[in-house]
Amino acid sequence: MLGQHYACSFFLPGTLAANHVIEFALPFDVELVHVSAAAQNNSDATLIVGTSADDNGYITSYAIGDSGTPVEKGALTDFNGALVTSGAYPQVSDGTLFMATLDFDGAAGTAAQNVTIVFTFQEG
Repeated sequence: MLGQHYACSFFLPGTLAANHVIEFALPFDVELVHVSAAAQNNSDATLIVGTSADDNGYITSYAIGDSGTPVEKGALTDFNGALVTSGAYPQVSDGTLFMATLDFDGAAGTAAQNVTIVFTFQEG
């Protein structure tokens, strides 16, 4: 934790052969303020972010970064899912099952290799 920010990072090594679902519960109320995701190759992988109740409720499907250059989501308009109040970062309540789903090859394209995903939350 850095000040009131809390970062969760995930690394998925190798050439992926299946989708990956990341799920965890937060220990306190937070706002999701930033997502960074990249593969080390030129892949077609996509990511959605939400909860167990609405898997793309915070961010709908988007292509992650390629060749080690992350695509970042941090502007208020980047959070475009049905669970987001316009003009506000997504609120994740204590105990909510946070969920992100990586489609390893998008729509049957090139599989991602060595994927890094970082979620940044701020307390509140």
